[in-house]
Amino acid sequence: MFLSSLKYYEKWAILGVILGIVAGLAATTFYLLLHLAEDLFIFHLIGMSYPRPLGEGGSLNFTFYPGRYYLIPLSTAIGGLISGLIVYTFAPEAEGHGTDAAIKAYHYLQGKVRWVVIPVKIIASAITIGSGGSAGREGPTAQFSAGVGSVIADLLHLSPQDRRIAVAVGIGAGIGTIFKTPIGGAILAAEILYKRDFEPEVLYPAIIASAIGYTIFGSIFGFTPVFGYYTGTYNPLRLPMYAVLGVVAGLLAIIYVKTFYGIHSFFKKLRIPNYIKPLIGGALTGLIALLAPEILATGYGWINLVEYERFNAFYSPLIPVLILIFLLPILKIVATSFSVGSGGSGGVFAPGLFIGAYIGASVGLLFHYFFPNIVPNIAPFVIIGMMAFFAAAGKVPVSVIIMVTEMTSSLQLLPGAMIASALAYLVSGDYTIYVSQLPTRRDSPAHKVEYEIPIMESLHVKDCEIKDIRALITDKVNHVVDLMLNLGFMSLPVTDQNNNFLGVVYLKDLERAKDTDVIGSYITKGSPYVHLDSTLEQALEVMAKNKARWVAVVEKGKFKGILTYDSIVEAYERELKQIREANK
Repeated sequence: MFLSSLKYYEKWAILGVILGIVAGLAATTFYLLLHLAEDLFIFHLIGMSYPRPLGEGGSLNFTFYPGRYYLIPLSTAIGGLISGLIVYTFAPEAEGHGTDAAIKAYHYLQGKVRWVVIPVKIIASAITIGSGGSAGREGPTAQFSAGVGSVIADLLHLSPQDRRIAVAVGIGAGIGTIFKTPIGGAILAAEILYKRDFEPEVLYPAIIASAIGYTIFGSIFGFTPVFGYYTGTYNPLRLPMYAVLGVVAGLLAIIYVKTFYGIHSFFKKLRIPNYIKPLIGGALTGLIALLAPEILATGYGWINLVEYERFNAFYSPLIPVLILIFLLPILKIVATSFSVGSGGSGGVFAPGLFIGAYIGASVGLLFHYFFPNIVPNIAPFVIIGMMAFFAAAGKVPVSVIIMVTEMTSSLQLLPGAMIASALAYLVSGDYTIYVSQLPTRRDSPAHKVEYEIPIMESLHVKDCEIKDIRALITDKVNHVVDLMLNLGFMSLPVTDQNNNFLGVVYLKDLERAKDTDVIGSYITKGSPYVHLDSTLEQALEVMAKNKARWVAVVEKGKFKGILTYDSIVEAYERELKQIREANK
């Protein structure tokens, strides 16, 4: 109750700190659980080496050891089965990529997230990814933080609007913390809810929460950017090449979305127990990994290795390394679709970064071959590829540019990143990996009351048919009475010969007049009227006040005609028909 009484900035400064602590603890908890699961499945069960990114203790001198390579499908299948049992037993809404579930809660559920989703999501995701499933750790962290934000809002008896903001802040702070990208995470909180809009109320608390979460997580695991420090230089001659990369990334973003939801739909239709589906998806992911183990888990370490062209670290029993580089984006798309689309638990952001990195590597290698002096190495293409691809696939161009810049410390690449991301966003059109995203704030049920305007208030007098019906001040009584009776009116507007509006004459006043009298002395002056820009709501109010089925339309004292009740009904029905057709 105390917080509800505070003003916006004071209230959200306090809540921002609380949510930041939640994000820091969520990221830390999940990070430790994930490493525990990786140790159990990848390093002990399979006995395989797996690279980590530079910001998490990884090395560019990584050497791949296959271990009991043949056990990869078994590991991913077991992980999928355990994850499926946990999710579908306790919280079915925790399946899939958690960020979209949090977005859905914001728009459609007034920010409500069941508390049981919190532990279920984080445990199931750690097992899915730790066993080798192709998924990201940002989705679980986002849903964990958003879920705790929702619970805290309920405990503090905050309004539904505040609860929604807490959920959105949790999304951004959770992702910004686990990626060590506090600025990008804060902006992501406001951007990820919509395809082409921002939620301004979320930004201020998200800045505070992301800073706090990042500080907690970094204090424990270090503040080095996830992918280390990029030290290359900016070359404007590469800008057209980045534009090409943007177009390619946009096209592959469409393939990512279509493939993911195509496989997701296929698994939804399977007539088998839901908890079995992640087992099948995990097993299929494991079979792909037998061909290319690089697609396992988040793949962050492999992003660093391709960035620095450590091709000797890559492994495939059948595919030559350079061909493997070109195939990895497609293989990762399919593997992620099987791991997460089957009902497994994990994010789609990190796989998006992997896919984008290898799209960039592929395009960079081609340009390096043809223009070696302009493109001496592929590192900038790998970095910009990450930005461009997920700017398109996630419809978050601003935040993802900033996030990847923070993850790679590559400020000098921003001009190229902006061009590539803008083109990728354009080419990908309306496709998004987050199906709960809405186009703009106007489309969100959370803002329905703000933007909903009654039809009568949205239409104006000028939108209707205006009829030139009147009586002149010099007309005789018998003529005006006949006109009223023919029209079915009980009154008429009166003007002079110069079209000046004078007032209204009523049938009841003319009944006691002589037929040969002129109507000038029977005019009721000061009668209310409307203008062309008046709303139909205002016109109806004047009609009710005048007790008439028409109202005079006047501009600067000049009579324009009358607006009848029938004309208003016609305009209303016409507008209603257009709205219905637009919503089909």
